[in-house]
Amino acid sequence: MSSSAESLSPVLTPEGWELLNALPPYDQASSFGLNQRLRREGHPADRVAAALTQSRLRAEARRKFGDFADRMLFTHAGLQQSTRLPVAARHAQRFRAAGLDRVVDLGCGLGADALAAASLGLSVTAVEADEGTAAAATINLLPFPEARVLHSTAESFAATYELTSSPAPRGWGLWLDPARRDPQAAESAGNAGPSRLWDPESFSPPLSFVLELARTGTPMGVKLGPGLPHELIPEDCEAEWVSMDGDLVEVVLWFNALARPGVRRAATVLHSHLGTSQHSSDQSSFEKHSSGPAQHTGELTSPAEFGAGVDLEPTGSGGLTGVLHEPDPAVIRSGLVAELADQLGGRLLDGHIAYFCTDELAPAQEAGLSRGYRIRQVSPYSVKALKRWAAEQGVTSLEIKKRGVDIVPEQLRQQVLPRAQVRKQGPRHHATVVITRLGDDRVFVVVDPT
Repeated sequence: MSSSAESLSPVLTPEGWELLNALPPYDQASSFGLNQRLRREGHPADRVAAALTQSRLRAEARRKFGDFADRMLFTHAGLQQSTRLPVAARHAQRFRAAGLDRVVDLGCGLGADALAAASLGLSVTAVEADEGTAAAATINLLPFPEARVLHSTAESFAATYELTSSPAPRGWGLWLDPARRDPQAAESAGNAGPSRLWDPESFSPPLSFVLELARTGTPMGVKLGPGLPHELIPEDCEAEWVSMDGDLVEVVLWFNALARPGVRRAATVLHSHLGTSQHSSDQSSFEKHSSGPAQHTGELTSPAEFGAGVDLEPTGSGGLTGVLHEPDPAVIRSGLVAELADQLGGRLLDGHIAYFCTDELAPAQEAGLSRGYRIRQVSPYSVKALKRWAAEQGVTSLEIKKRGVDIVPEQLRQQVLPRAQVRKQGPRHHATVVITRLGDDRVFVVVDPT
């Protein structure tokens, strides 16, 4: 039995499940006292420990799953890699839009993507190699008769159905989220959580196996870490970088019928709206939230490979006028900064710095692909010059943004704003500055967020 299965087994009994769901909302400060009280009431130590661990993980999981987390089971490693619910819903919508009726989730983890697919009426076969994680996924998918969980490896399942030598049955689509953490390495190093793997051939399953499946022509999507080197991305897929609430969360490689025609790279920007519902564990409530997923605040696509798209001539500091744009992380990582600047009629300042300028705000900026800052002043950067400017303007709090320069904003803020200036009586004056390098020049730009 795996360690994750052992840690879950006490709450997989009727008594353990009842105890878990009767616990108050998790509170770190009171957890020790609650542990002692439950022990005095006669609950076994392993049951109490497992229930409190699940209570803590449920609290952590609300950021990804909203109030659906309150009826789910988790493992620490599984929660770290699990897909956020609104993002999983977008994955499921692509399968449904392609006319597929079954999703085979090879490496389902805790079942977030399987949940989203089942909620849209798709049949789901969820395959998970880790025994404890498979048990948690089974519990999490109980409200959905369209889904079943198999405790097996992706490779074994693929061998049974000959998925590496011929296309999957008609109507099937494959979804893979290879495990990218090594629990054994973390345990030997004494770390609290699994260590991240960087070699794609160390993933489970490895990237070479994933590409072998794709070569059969089967529609499929593969979720990977957003830092995947661009040179490892195959030429025959759509690579979509996704951010959620400003965090870059994944790159998905879409193959065959799930790839959009003429799209090689895409940046998708989402914002969550996970709310609270009275009956968060039933299917109708889940479908309400996941079928209308995140607010889709922006998307940018390109037919070209990374590095082969729009080529704008950098303007240097002479172009620092109007509105300074800070692209969303998905735009930056997908290499589509120049494409966005071109789309907005903007000026790329430096070929290696992900800022650009426009004369005015534009609809695409309002759609969330970039954040705009109206430029008030541009000056050569030095600590002395910035400190002098802050004193002259009476600045009492300062937001420092930077790109392409070796500074630590927290340390620089302490240098620029003496303690007496921060604590002085009278009106407060907040300011925002952007420090960047343009060619050989370092500048600080005083801006107003739009």
